Amino acid sequence: MRKTLREIAKLIEGEVIGNDSVVITGASGIKEGAPGDITFLANPKYAPLLNTTAASAVIVSKETQAPVSKTVIRVANPSLAFAKVISFIAPEETSRLKGIHPSAILAKSVKLGKNVAIGPYTVIEDDAQVGDNAVIYSGCFIGHGAKIGADVLIYPNVSVRERVLIGDRVIIHSGTVIGSDGFGFVTVSEKHHKVPQVGIVEIGDDAEIGANVTIDRARFDKTVIGCGTKIDNLVQIAHNVVIGENCLIVAQVGISGSTVIGNNVTLAGQAGLVGHIVIGDGAIVTAQSGVSKSIPAGAMFSGYPARPFNETQKSHAYVHNLPKLFDLVKELKAKIEGLENKLKDNK
Repeated sequence: MRKTLREIAKLIEGEVIGNDSVVITGASGIKEGAPGDITFLANPKYAPLLNTTAASAVIVSKETQAPVSKTVIRVANPSLAFAKVISFIAPEETSRLKGIHPSAILAKSVKLGKNVAIGPYTVIEDDAQVGDNAVIYSGCFIGHGAKIGADVLIYPNVSVRERVLIGDRVIIHSGTVIGSDGFGFVTVSEKHHKVPQVGIVEIGDDAEIGANVTIDRARFDKTVIGCGTKIDNLVQIAHNVVIGENCLIVAQVGISGSTVIGNNVTLAGQAGLVGHIVIGDGAIVTAQSGVSKSIPAGAMFSGYPARPFNETQKSHAYVHNLPKLFDLVKELKAKIEGLENKLKDNK
């Protein structure tokens, strides 16, 4: 790969400060940068590396004060711009699957769009539909009546159960199960009787589902993942959960049944949510929080049980200072006892 900074700046709609004829031959992190590389600076804590990186050019925000000795490209969003550069220069790691492998098993009533690719040993049941340009890798299962949109990418060993609806441009990573039964039982005389789960799962356009995610079908109606929502690995989403658009659900989050999550919500790693609560638009739940009550829009909650972030931070600070407080109380107690003894002696 040989591209001048002028060409790269045009691609990412940036402004070159310095020599725009510098030739770029690779991309790297700012710590690992070498001559010929382009890198980026998005996190302010790495700002000192701007002066020391060996990379030939750095993508920075428009607000960053660039050193005279370093050529930079100023853009609105360095992370997004660098992602575009990587997509532009990186070779395709795996060749795109093409055609339908002879070992794939497709029911006669399956409807396939144009340019669909299906890998070895994948099974697609009756009345399922697969949209144009979809790619389904090996060992997948698509249940009867499922509908998969255009340009969907499903990696190996994914199970999409019956009647699940998947929008366009969705990416689903290996090991994920969509449409498994919700966890519903009625206990009578110390025996657990299964409650039928007859709803579906609906996943909106441009969502991405990580590896080994489980999304349960609704008891009735549907479990919903909104358009543009990104779900990390090892997330459990229970029956009848509704997740809005453009949310970020980080690894090992667990969401109990019938919880409603608004748009642009962030649930950080290992957060756990009880059922039947509402998380408002734009809310943030920090890592390992236990959410037992609804959260208003725009709020940040943390801790176990989860409380407003500032309250939790104060509590942590108080606990951290307990040893000092104990020493102070001990000191004050000794002084009081000393005064009491003096008073007794004076009597």
